[in-house]
Amino acid sequence: MRREHARLWSNSIGADGNIIAYGHHGRPLLVFPSERGNVMDYEDRQMIDSLAHLIDDGRLKVYCIDSFDSASWSRGDVELEERARLHGLYENWVIDQVVPWIHEDCRGALDIMTTGCSFGAYHAANFALKRADLFPLAICQSGVYEISNVGHGRRGDAFYFNNPMDYVANLQGDHLEWLAGRVTILLVCGQGQWEDTTGALHSTKAFASRLGEKGLRYELDLWGQDVPHDWPSWRNQIAHHMPRFC
Repeated sequence: MRREHARLWSNSIGADGNIIAYGHHGRPLLVFPSERGNVMDYEDRQMIDSLAHLIDDGRLKVYCIDSFDSASWSRGDVELEERARLHGLYENWVIDQVVPWIHEDCRGALDIMTTGCSFGAYHAANFALKRADLFPLAICQSGVYEISNVGHGRRGDAFYFNNPMDYVANLQGDHLEWLAGRVTILLVCGQGQWEDTTGALHSTKAFASRLGEKGLRYELDLWGQDVPHDWPSWRNQIAHHMPRFC
């Protein structure tokens, strides 16, 4: 399996971030780490192993990147609005550096799928809904999509436009019609240990309802009460779903 590691500079952050590409051919998949995770999370937790047959068969190319949560959403010393503003620096890096790198690696401006587990699922959904022109499919595992509980303090426009439960509720008109024909959100969650205490199960159900109310295309796949909020569950889920998308 081809594995290539690169570092991409971000002018907005003033530092570079890591990206690892797996595979030579196939549909591109951008992986967001879980909260405060790094570029190695997907490989270290055997998620790449779960997709290896698709990568080796030339059906899928996987791109893993670093998170920026430690400097944005996970910062306990700043209010939610400032955390959202800081997240915007990461968003700029993904759109301005990561996406062009993927397109160059794919030798064309292909549509890019997104995925992530836990807080990575939030990123996968948020990027797809905000930039469906680039990311028309998000595969979201055990995520929380109402993120006001990650912090405290003032909430303004920056927070609103990064909180899917907020902005999806107010989608309307031509943009909603375009989005309904463009994006698909797959919401996957277990019903076992930690899925309730993390808020993932409740949030996944609520977000599915919100998407349905707006006529957006989604799928809801709830696994059993023996399926916890943990990497073995996510390995089985991604192996189950990914073959039909590539």
